[in-house]
Amino acid sequence: MPRTYLVTGATGFVGSHVAEALVNRGDAVRTIARSSSDTALLEKLGVTIIRGDLTDPEAIRQAVAGAEVVIHCGAKVGDWGPVDDYRKVNVDGLRHLLDALPGNLQRFVLVSSLGVYAARHHYGTDESEPLPDLHIDGYTQSKVEAEKLALEYHRKRGVPAAILRPGFIYGPRDRSVLPRIVGRLKERSIIYIARGRYALNTTYVSNLVDAILLAVDNPAAVGAVFNITDGEFVSKRRFLEAAADGAGVPRPWGTVPVWLARFVANWRERVFRRKNKPHPPRATQAQLKFAGLNLDFSIAKARTQLGYVPHVSFDEGMKRAIAWYRTLPE
Repeated sequence: MPRTYLVTGATGFVGSHVAEALVNRGDAVRTIARSSSDTALLEKLGVTIIRGDLTDPEAIRQAVAGAEVVIHCGAKVGDWGPVDDYRKVNVDGLRHLLDALPGNLQRFVLVSSLGVYAARHHYGTDESEPLPDLHIDGYTQSKVEAEKLALEYHRKRGVPAAILRPGFIYGPRDRSVLPRIVGRLKERSIIYIARGRYALNTTYVSNLVDAILLAVDNPAAVGAVFNITDGEFVSKRRFLEAAADGAGVPRPWGTVPVWLARFVANWRERVFRRKNKPHPPRATQAQLKFAGLNLDFSIAKARTQLGYVPHVSFDEGMKRAIAWYRTLPE
């Protein structure tokens, strides 16, 4: 039966794909969007738009009224800046949302991140691993706190919450990460760390959407956490070469060991913080995690409990992502 959904962050990359999938299967969708946000796609889809943001309790109350399912994709993302700036949206905004939920809610899906795990090499890490209390950047710190908050509301108030942890999300409508990477490839400012041999936790956007819809429909999702990736080994080198070749720019050159990359990232971060720089240096600890650590996570739990099957392979997903990137204005 069609249901009424609130999808936060629907003007963004992941949220827009979720909203589109729901509309295509006949559900009613609403979202919260700032007055400055581009809502053309959502309007075309017939999504109901409530003006405001996640820090606006009145807009949240209006948005959740009558909703049967909430999919929370909205978040402040980044790898630089005070942790409290991230908490204001990712934790306090989540609390406003949880406090406003109607009593008849059928499911609350929180889209988190594999970044919540410790910043180290991972080889098949699953959801049983405890999360560290302190993280290397404000975004991942706030996402850990958000997960804890959602699970607390599940335990104490019976909120039917499920948490998904995707990895590096890529695909059409990504206006930030892939364009930035291609830009740096054009500048020849990317080099491999450890020859690019370590795994990247790729998650094609429609694979993630499939997992979200499974978490909505499957009772086994309630109170549980799931890692979500494409389920195949993709090295950093393979990803960067696919991005470079697809965009028609030079592949990365050279390589440095992990220890040297970590030294440079720590040094540059200290310098930029001492100077109160509003933007991050080219090398940060968060970027080191993306480019230099082995990020291999088990999705066995999602496969067995949710019935999750990644339908789009990395090669096909990158082909679609690059095709969309090529439509962007220079």
